[in-house]
Amino acid sequence: MAPGGTCCQQRRSGRYQMQLGGKLLIAMPGMGDPRFEKSVVFLCAHSEEGAMGLIVNKPLSELSFTDLLGQLGIARAPDARDIRVHFGGPVEHARGFVLHSGEYNSGSETTLRVDGRFGMTATLDILEDIARGQGPAESLLALGYAGWGPGQLEGEIRGNGWLTCEAVPEIVFDNADGSKWERALRSLGIEPLMLSATAGRA
Repeated sequence: MAPGGTCCQQRRSGRYQMQLGGKLLIAMPGMGDPRFEKSVVFLCAHSEEGAMGLIVNKPLSELSFTDLLGQLGIARAPDARDIRVHFGGPVEHARGFVLHSGEYNSGSETTLRVDGRFGMTATLDILEDIARGQGPAESLLALGYAGWGPGQLEGEIRGNGWLTCEAVPEIVFDNADGSKWERALRSLGIEPLMLSATAGRA
């Protein structure tokens, strides 16, 4: 299957325009950027103007959700659940983004509706809701994001830097971050060891 897959393309203005919002990007071995090594990126937005996504499989061990709430002055209820803090990407790494299940709405028109299963909110409202024991059923907090200019991501995909697959909550929100890259590849019918061996001989 070619990178990107035919399901992610449609003919537009006489050419094919990739439609990748709500998809997962899977970093190919040897892509050259260590920040994205074995990364799985959820694409929150993608258009002719560029793309924005969050890495969902690189937790930040040095910062806990409780620590972050303390830094922001947000009190945490005893029954509030904990969520992992992730490295979301190299752009604006001091800014927080919460990727969450689609039923949640912040009520302040700041939630980006990616599709029926996923939304993204980047305001304090959602952190306050989670700290009160409310908020979305599933969520992931990312500091920073990955961004691409017009045509940049498409070029990287054509250059075999990324594969794409359907995003499923079972992979995106799972706590087993260490297995997300392999599971995303297997969802395409690709065995990670075979892919690594092929890349190593290239």
